[in-house]
Amino acid sequence: MSIAARGAPADAFRSVRLAVAGAAELPEPLAAAFLDRFGVTIYEGYGLTEAAPIVSTTAVDRRPRWGSIGPPLPGVDVRLVDADGSDVAVGDPGEIWVRGPNVFVGYWNDPDATARVLADGWLRTGDVAVSDDDGFLSLVDRMKDLVIVSGFNVYPAEVEEVLLTHPDVADAAVIGVPNARTGEAVVAFVVAPSGGVAPTLASVRDHVSRRLARYKVPSAVHVVPELPRNQSGKVLRRALVTPADS
Repeated sequence: MSIAARGAPADAFRSVRLAVAGAAELPEPLAAAFLDRFGVTIYEGYGLTEAAPIVSTTAVDRRPRWGSIGPPLPGVDVRLVDADGSDVAVGDPGEIWVRGPNVFVGYWNDPDATARVLADGWLRTGDVAVSDDDGFLSLVDRMKDLVIVSGFNVYPAEVEEVLLTHPDVADAAVIGVPNARTGEAVVAFVVAPSGGVAPTLASVRDHVSRRLARYKVPSAVHVVPELPRNQSGKVLRRALVTPADS
């Protein structure tokens, strides 16, 4: 439950000069409710330990731009790169590569791991983003979580975003599982609202198919009490297992 929903007084954040969010995507309804109640804009950013740790932020714009992680910080270069190492077009997803004085020199006593993420001064983050015409970035997903169905890329976060608009879904996560016909298949894990009814596979598939391409529609839906998360709140997709795997 958010602070805004808990009924905190409207002046609870009167001394706050800057509010930022990271580690996980900030839902727009939550950010809007926070701004409406407290008059404080929450800015989103992106970073990682290997980049000491900030790469971009919407705080440079000083106006709400939810859903974006902003442009790179001054002095930090960012490329969005495809599997061949070429820069992608505006609006197309690509891996975030970062170069700048904030990028680390390597992992301690682990040259192999260092070589996997550093190339000619560029840090390969493993995160996928798109850029708009203004240079503002929006995260898509982690490359390692990419699901490939019949040769088509499916980013779990995109499907999860749609699942969360289903009236009987309070939380959702998506993974890929091996499939003899399509290579991989999309599988969803969902949490029903407290006191609500669990969604059916048919209702979920119908809901998603109205908004996304057919190959992105989950082939199976598992209703679980909660999703596994780490200490920063990120869903641990690798901890999700289908009944056949458990």
